[in-house]
Amino acid sequence: MLTVHAAPLVLPVGAAGVEEGAVAVDGDRIVALGPYDVVVAAHAAARVRRWPGVLTPGLRQWDGVPLLTRCYHPDPREADELGEQPLTGAGLERLAGQMDEPRRAGSVRRGLQRMLRHGTTHVAGAFAEPAVRTAVGRAGLTVVPPAGASAGEPDLDPFARGHGLAGTVYGPLAVGGRADLAVFDVPDEAALCAAGAVTCVATVLGGRLVYRRR
Repeated sequence: MLTVHAAPLVLPVGAAGVEEGAVAVDGDRIVALGPYDVVVAAHAAARVRRWPGVLTPGLRQWDGVPLLTRCYHPDPREADELGEQPLTGAGLERLAGQMDEPRRAGSVRRGLQRMLRHGTTHVAGAFAEPAVRTAVGRAGLTVVPPAGASAGEPDLDPFARGHGLAGTVYGPLAVGGRADLAVFDVPDEAALCAAGAVTCVATVLGGRLVYRRR
């Protein structure tokens, strides 16, 4: 389906931002990018989705391996006991005796869902475990090469590595490129880098809307 994603500010990265901008998507490809009026006029039959804030390329998660293989992502039903944040270190060790394969698989699925809620479309890592590779593939995330060991605790927010927008997105938005987009409810790039990916309101993966904040 041909869809136009519109936002008060589109930040393609590598090119100037577009106020009142839009990105037209057909299938899994970007077919137009520019001012809203121009894009809609050229694609009059398209479904239009209007978003608040800024629209950017999808984000790249550098901590993919530790987040999916060395963390436990609690089930919402476990929140009273375990909290809502990924468990590492001593917290993870306490669960070691209870960590059977179904529970590990559930953790991986929830970790991937939480990545999508942070605008992630690309994940760095070499996933040795077949079950994890399969889960990542089913989620539709693109796997990219790792960039060495991460310092500190893994973080679901790709901006936590402090690379700014250009160093956190997977690459620039471009006509003909894959439609991996993220939308954040902030007014501009500076506010996005300051507040982080927790402000994500939508993630589009290969043209599919895979997350929308309710």
